[in-house]
Amino acid sequence: MRPGARHVYNKHSIKDDIVSRSRLFALTAIASSLLFATAAHAAVDLIAVGQLSGLTGDLSKETAAPLENGVAGNLLGGLGSGIAYAGCHTFVAVPDRGPNAVSYNAAIDDTASYINRFQTLRLRLQHNAAGSALPYSLAPKLIATTLLYTSDKVVYGAGAAAGVPNGAPALNSRNHTYYFTGRSDNFDPTRLSTNDRDARFDPESVRVSNDGESVFISDEYGPYVYRFDRRSGRRIDTYKLPDTFAVSTLSPIGSNEIAQNTTGRVANKGMEGLAISPDGKTLFGAMQSPLIQDGGTDGAYTRIVKIDVRSGKTTQFAYPLTNIGTSAKPKYPTISDVVAVNDHELLVDERDGKGLGDNSTAVFKRVFHIDLASAQDVSNTSGQAGLAPYAVQKTLFLDVVAQLTAHGYSANDIPAKLEGLAFGPDVVVGGVKKHTLFIANDNDFIGTVTDSNHPAGIANPNQFFVFAWDASELPAYVAQKLTGAVAGKGRGHDEHVCEAERDDDDH
Repeated sequence: MRPGARHVYNKHSIKDDIVSRSRLFALTAIASSLLFATAAHAAVDLIAVGQLSGLTGDLSKETAAPLENGVAGNLLGGLGSGIAYAGCHTFVAVPDRGPNAVSYNAAIDDTASYINRFQTLRLRLQHNAAGSALPYSLAPKLIATTLLYTSDKVVYGAGAAAGVPNGAPALNSRNHTYYFTGRSDNFDPTRLSTNDRDARFDPESVRVSNDGESVFISDEYGPYVYRFDRRSGRRIDTYKLPDTFAVSTLSPIGSNEIAQNTTGRVANKGMEGLAISPDGKTLFGAMQSPLIQDGGTDGAYTRIVKIDVRSGKTTQFAYPLTNIGTSAKPKYPTISDVVAVNDHELLVDERDGKGLGDNSTAVFKRVFHIDLASAQDVSNTSGQAGLAPYAVQKTLFLDVVAQLTAHGYSANDIPAKLEGLAFGPDVVVGGVKKHTLFIANDNDFIGTVTDSNHPAGIANPNQFFVFAWDASELPAYVAQKLTGAVAGKGRGHDEHVCEAERDDDDH
């Protein structure tokens, strides 16, 4: 869009004309996106799978005490909310706001004082023997747990109205700091939801800085984008999003936040995805669903926000969702994550919420390719009619359900929440060098599932699916320039050094 340009309708325009224009814009944009999104790339294939049990604890023993809902405060779950490659077979992963699938107090949306954190993982691919079902195996290993906090005094909920304790973790006083938590009442009701002094935090995606010293994490509550020191977990920077992304009437109950606001993010559908450009200078944040003023969960277009890491300047783009709610395609318009192919191309994970953990059958979990090079800024535009003419085109890169079922998975056993995307190290398959894409699930901290599809019960672990793809599939792909510290290895280890090292398990 040209600077300052926007669509303005005369208040005396005929109502039917407004409706017809809106429908025309929407149908044209959707038809255009579908025209270019008909077939996945044939050269993208599953090469490895791995898992970590959802019944064990992480490495933060000081948070192991039961939460308000009785769940252990260090349960290892939700890892696939966001995952990022850190070089040297090392990844970082963020669980979301914690184990709130246990019903105990609807007044705070069943959330608990789970201290937000990121997990550092070793995900090293190992060659399988000839004739194996997949060319590689993956045995994930948890190597570090890092709690997230700030030196700034933040707001915690009193808890009295909900009949629960104060939202401040006991660990605050012991460690003389302020931890972020998943409790939904940890906010200042007099400020916008993007107030960075609120203690509530719902991490959904993570990316590593090129020097390896920090991580960027996006969230749903604000939405926020924060930068944390990778070694300590201390917040070191905040990227302010436009006020149009915030809600002004806050509530610990998500449905109330939706009902009581006319603008801003939909509760629990905030900035779900985050990408970083290969040079580390730009972030791309993706809203899970359209803003309330853009139609909310009935909207056809959500927003991707480009953020300049140095200046904080933002630019917005309109992304067309494939499933916008029809009898044939039930309403589940959601983006779960994005990764940067280069400084203007992205892969976008768009999915339903069906499969293992939802007592349903996985249908729609696809990764699309988009190019923002010629896309128009929609910062000054709102509503479906306003966004439709500027929606980016997309092509289908990977149909995850089709790939997994082709490899023998039942659609009932494909995780409902395949949410985390990350490019990984290159591999050789059949004598050909390939790039990799890792996809991880959010298991909602539920380690086992018993439902009508699995009456005898089934494990619901933290799962990782690795796909290999040929360079010709994304010819403009540029790997992120990771040159800095890698957890457990100290400073200055690049990928060449890593390949020559023995794995930690060999020492």
